[in-house]
Amino acid sequence: MPLIFRVDPNSPDLAVIREAAQMIRDGLVVAYPTDTVYGLAVDPCNGGAVRRLFELKGRPESSALTLIAADIAQVETVADITPHAERLAARWWPGPLTMVLRAKAVLARETLAGGGTVGVRVPDHAVAIALARAMEFCVTATSANRSGAAAASSADAVLSALPDVDAIVDAGPSRGGASSTIVEASGRDVTLLRQGAVPWDRVLRSLE
Repeated sequence: MPLIFRVDPNSPDLAVIREAAQMIRDGLVVAYPTDTVYGLAVDPCNGGAVRRLFELKGRPESSALTLIAADIAQVETVADITPHAERLAARWWPGPLTMVLRAKAVLARETLAGGGTVGVRVPDHAVAIALARAMEFCVTATSANRSGAAAASSADAVLSALPDVDAIVDAGPSRGGASSTIVEASGRDVTLLRQGAVPWDRVLRSLE
């Protein structure tokens, strides 16, 4: 039975958030709410924790994990920020735009699935931001569900889908809606990888 941390979605108790963050530092898997659905947080530098996350989800280890950060300064600790990415971050973060950037060597090979890039964003959710800030580092953001199943929009749904998760930060129902838009922004051009909450034409206009 996972440990349940109940917090206010808009003003989470930071002592509680720090306890959850310590569990992540200790290599455990913690479910938490984002501005779209509930996600699973592990330390992306800990290969063993990442492998356990894949096992919980039943997800192939060939699939790279995306990350969430508290702010762009945290993003710069895990990825190279291009001029285009800096402009997109200023316009769309916090919010549902994930940018794929050139990863730095600090991240575990398992997090990147052996690749050289990482998807990362700053979410528009006080709990998710507080968790990354308490970690003083990015955390993983894969959805809290078995691979191929519907994403969990509440702590109860996480518990039903993943009873072996180590802890759940329960901040009530997530907002749901469309998943984040994903763009490739590691080079000189920006390309669309997945259409989501932010329309592609608005992404392009924000670069003009």
